[in-house]
Amino acid sequence: MNMMSMMSNKRWAMALVGLAVLATAGCSGPKVTTKSSAELPRYQIRTIALVQLTTLATPQVRDVADQTLSAPSGARRSDMAIAVSPNTEQLLRQTVTVPASAGATVTQLLWSRLRTRQGVTVLVPSEAAKALASPATPQSPAGQSPAVTVAKQLKVDASLIGQVSVYQERVGGRFGANPPATVGFEAKVVAADGQVLWEGNYYEKQRPMTEDFMGFIQRHGVFVTAEELAIYGVEHMLLEFPFGTVEER
Repeated sequence: MNMMSMMSNKRWAMALVGLAVLATAGCSGPKVTTKSSAELPRYQIRTIALVQLTTLATPQVRDVADQTLSAPSGARRSDMAIAVSPNTEQLLRQTVTVPASAGATVTQLLWSRLRTRQGVTVLVPSEAAKALASPATPQSPAGQSPAVTVAKQLKVDASLIGQVSVYQERVGGRFGANPPATVGFEAKVVAADGQVLWEGNYYEKQRPMTEDFMGFIQRHGVFVTAEELAIYGVEHMLLEFPFGTVEER
């Protein structure tokens, strides 16, 4: 066999290996889901108040040796590997809460991208915070969403609210993390009359290449931070945001 034939066969072998990896690599499923209300066409939304996202108060069981127990309300069970340890006391020691700063982090990421949208005005988050804290703001009736309270107080068409359900930082570095970063949050646009017009949900625990080949390649083959996952989630969630348009550069 000549040298050219050997090189050709080697390239074919490498290509077949690549195809095998793609075929056998697990898929993480959709990380971002969005839904618009059937009532959306009836509304004209020109102004939106951005309310700082809250954080889930219930402690979550932290991954140890790639074991995950609790699934936040915003996460799909298919995204999480359920494993129950027989040592309940140990699990209790491993629980963590969502950092209070996570709500502010995701809110700022949303604000940085929504502030420049054309055709809709999104108020700075501090405006909503002032409205909620102001003594002049009337007490919300029982069951009324803060989104409605803020929208009425600031005289805007709708409010954007949400919650960070999980925000766990990676343990390790870019070339090896156990556990890797996990981020999950949801956002809703609620009209001043209480109608939910749009919902977005993001959940991702970064997976190794053998489980999420495309996702790992998108991140240049490294383990990213929780904030980097949050940036990805915000950017892809807003691709389906039905209010205003992205400013052309």
